[in-house]
Amino acid sequence: MDTLNHGLGTIDYVIFGIYVLVIISVGLAVSRKNKQSTEGYFLAGKSLPWWAVGASLIAANISAEQFIGMSGSGFVIGLGIASYEWMAAITLIIVAKFFLPVFIDKGIYTIPEFVEKRYNSTLKTILAVFWLCLYIFVNLSSVLYLGGLALETILGIPMMYSIIGLAVFALVYSVYGGLSAVVWTDVIQVVVLVVGGFATTYIAVTFIGDGQGFFSGMGNLMDAAPDHFKMILEKDNPQFMNLPGIAVLIGGLWIANLYYWGFNQYIIQRTFAAKSVNEAQKGLVFAGYLKLIIPFLVVIPGIAAYVITQDQELMAKLGAGAANFLPSLDHADRAYPWLTQFLPMGVKGLVFAALAAAIVSSLASMLNSTATIFTMDIYKQYINKQASDLRLVNVGRLTAIIALIIAVFMAPMLGAIDQAFQFIQEYTGLVSPGILAVFMLGLFYKKTTTKAASIGVIASIPIALLLKFLPLELPFLDQMLYTFILTIAIIVFVSLDSSENDDDPKAIILTKKMFITSAGFKIGAYIVCLITAVLYALFW
Repeated sequence: MDTLNHGLGTIDYVIFGIYVLVIISVGLAVSRKNKQSTEGYFLAGKSLPWWAVGASLIAANISAEQFIGMSGSGFVIGLGIASYEWMAAITLIIVAKFFLPVFIDKGIYTIPEFVEKRYNSTLKTILAVFWLCLYIFVNLSSVLYLGGLALETILGIPMMYSIIGLAVFALVYSVYGGLSAVVWTDVIQVVVLVVGGFATTYIAVTFIGDGQGFFSGMGNLMDAAPDHFKMILEKDNPQFMNLPGIAVLIGGLWIANLYYWGFNQYIIQRTFAAKSVNEAQKGLVFAGYLKLIIPFLVVIPGIAAYVITQDQELMAKLGAGAANFLPSLDHADRAYPWLTQFLPMGVKGLVFAALAAAIVSSLASMLNSTATIFTMDIYKQYINKQASDLRLVNVGRLTAIIALIIAVFMAPMLGAIDQAFQFIQEYTGLVSPGILAVFMLGLFYKKTTTKAASIGVIASIPIALLLKFLPLELPFLDQMLYTFILTIAIIVFVSLDSSENDDDPKAIILTKKMFITSAGFKIGAYIVCLITAVLYALFW
């Protein structure tokens, strides 16, 4: 690592310029084939191979929320925050095996569309409006804010200009080309963000090794901050309320992961666009492998920043400017941007491209899904049922533009938040348990009625708020688990009271054939589970 060199050098701008040119060129080039049909624009013509599905899933998932937010949590909490990533690898296997075959069998474009097929159009519309608000006011806004924070720190560009620049970049290729442009550029983006992320980790850890190499640096890192390498936190840990010990493995984190990976439109939409169920399932296994390495890209740099800032000798080697924009326990989300200031010229351009890749790929995915939900679930059903394909595509583009404009104005308002990753998880967690309960019972409990599902999803909100604000001192992951269990109980009780022991007329008919998977999927899934178990054993 070098002493502070604020901003980018000529070589960094060249690298970043090449990256931007390649992404926009590829995005526009692949847009031409499918851009005029709804299946082409919203589902990439259902033509994606497994490796494109998996890469795009990770590119959509890994954003500023991870690079900035999860690094911030790594600075404060340590490797324990990696549970969100490593348990997600197992969740992807579950989604691929048990949820995906049902969704693809139904031939749906959107998750709300599944709600209509299983329940009714009223509940579908309620959830569609909820998701639109969540994507615009939480997801898009938070990614823009955290991305703006990174650019402000690295380049000194004012926050608002940074936010607008990122928004325009994502808009240029994604709105015109739809999901095809998003997915095929995601394949490039995921390579860039993995290489750039590893570069930051390698250089930061090697710096801590004090000339003895990377592995010596890892040893020094673990010696300097042993509490930051515990996956399961004890009750006396100040961060126990965020990651409540063994309950992380058996409790609410499963609710968060199953909701996010199984019923989140901007994630699951890629699998709907796969060539076949088998290709989609293999894509999810591939994504599982990628999830296992993500903590080494985003959490380890946060821990490295913590160790460096606590060591006066290491700080002195960085020069007097190291005190500028210094991360702290109160401003943890500065950790990753602060660390990148000290990277060598050339590498900084690559890492900057990786950050941009993470940010704009997520923005593009959220925009496409926002457009898909509004166009297919609201506009086509309530405004213009006879709309042509071209009309629907244009409405989708306009929706994406309007959503992005709103998010641009919302993003700066998030500036008072610390540990944004934790904030996003907690407030999404107020609604996700109820929605997950509706979907899980809709899939696997044939007696579930529309009335019960509607009552359950509405009741889940006050239940979640009571658990949050009553003086119970429950960690929010435990709150999510209890909300999920109580919502399940309400839905089952109302269903039994309404159905007179008959199956609901719209119940999903499941067959053994639906859940048959290939040998390649089985082997890949077993290996993902084994690696996850080994990682937990090493860092328990």
